[in-house]
Amino acid sequence: MSAQLIEVVAIDDVAGHQFPVAVCVTDDVAPGDIYPALLPSGHKLAVYNVNGEFYVTDDTCSHGEASLSEDGMLEGTEVECTWHFGRFDVRTGEACAMPCTHPLRTWGVEVRDGSVWVTGVRPLVGELK
Repeated sequence: MSAQLIEVVAIDDVAGHQFPVAVCVTDDVAPGDIYPALLPSGHKLAVYNVNGEFYVTDDTCSHGEASLSEDGMLEGTEVECTWHFGRFDVRTGEACAMPCTHPLRTWGVEVRDGSVWVTGVRPLVGELK
């Protein structure tokens, strides 16, 4: 990872998060790519570049233990988990295709000074209907 993580985050205590946290530099994530990132606690994230807009979700598929940054494919605003071909909207975390029914956790993002910063955790969206 090119950028240094600058603050300690206690991932188990959402109220105790210390944000923002730099997770990568923008040049690390080409348009259409997924980049693996870590919070200082070791919590794994996936950073997506959708036509110059950056989004961050948890890295582990909610259906299985697949890493989306290693095994996922980004098509538009959806990431497909290639283990079982389920999909999620990277903007909201919403499960968009079976067998995925539980949403991904998403994170607030800010881009500044050439870096992608995680600004905090977002609430989970509803389950697939």
